Amino acid sequence: MFAIISVGNKQYKVEKDSAIYVEKIVNEPGSLISVKEVLMVDDKIGNPFVKGAEVVCQIEKHGKQEKIHIIHHISQKHHTKRMGHRQKYTKLIVKEIKI
Repeated sequence: MFAIISVGNKQYKVEKDSAIYVEKIVNEPGSLISVKEVLMVDDKIGNPFVKGAEVVCQIEKHGKQEKIHIIHHISQKHHTKRMGHRQKYTKLIVKEIKI
């Protein structure tokens, strides 16, 4: 059984006991969250969401992704600007899919 859920305006295909990385959720590690924005469960397609369906996930950890280096260069002005960015994430473990 699989489901397609929407978390943080991104869509993820999940199964039981699978791990996904989403944008940071402000809850403690070890706590359970319920995702009610289920777009599809097996062959049931929602309009826009499947009624009565939810996915229960456990927060495993929080962290930061690898650094992305950004370089902005203006050639005729001899100007270079360097920046870096590390996006925060939350790792979720899918515990069960309810219909």
